[in-house]
Amino acid sequence: MARPRASTYDEQRDRILHQAAELFALQGYGGTSMNEVAQACGVSKAALYHYVRDKSELLTLIALTHVERLEQLTRDVLAQELPAPQRLSQLIMRFVDEYAGSRHEHRVLTEDVKFLDAQEQQKVVAAQRRVVQAFADVVCEIRPELAQAGLHKAVTMLLFGMINWMFTWLRPSGAITHAQMGEMVEALFFGGLQAVAAQALQTGYKPPAVAKTKTPAPSRVRKSAIS
Repeated sequence: MARPRASTYDEQRDRILHQAAELFALQGYGGTSMNEVAQACGVSKAALYHYVRDKSELLTLIALTHVERLEQLTRDVLAQELPAPQRLSQLIMRFVDEYAGSRHEHRVLTEDVKFLDAQEQQKVVAAQRRVVQAFADVVCEIRPELAQAGLHKAVTMLLFGMINWMFTWLRPSGAITHAQMGEMVEALFFGGLQAVAAQALQTGYKPPAVAKTKTPAPSRVRKSAIS
């Protein structure tokens, strides 16, 4: 007879997923061992295997849990039955807010899913596509001519391009908050650069000053480390 799960099982597993996501995000999936995950979670390796079968299942759970949360968030916004522009605004703001609290999980979702086997990858990709389609449907409502021209998906992917990679440069303790970034993305997507300028004035955000430097002579320019 199987041993019944403790009442704190789900809470502890969520904590393990969050700790593992942070390690994967900082060290890479391949560079993180189950011993390190167990140590970060304050449990023995044997106890860790009570919650996950192996490191691959740990990665699967992190990715699926995160993308399923994004799907639920999408359903919650759509259930409000707001006018299409307000619906899209809510989706943008809610996603940016979600990314603020799950930047490690989001990095894992965008960078480490390639390590999963084909079947698990398909589950994650299918969920991502459903989210993108939900956004694209709202874009079509706002600008039906984009669908007629076959451009609604491309425009939607441009929108995701603005919000999906914030984790690479936007820091929680930085000068710009995620809420401000969400407002800027919304303004830029709906109204272009002029709208962003107006929005920035309203929030009081001032971009950091950029120091003026002389352009070095071509012969002295250091070759970039990134090719």
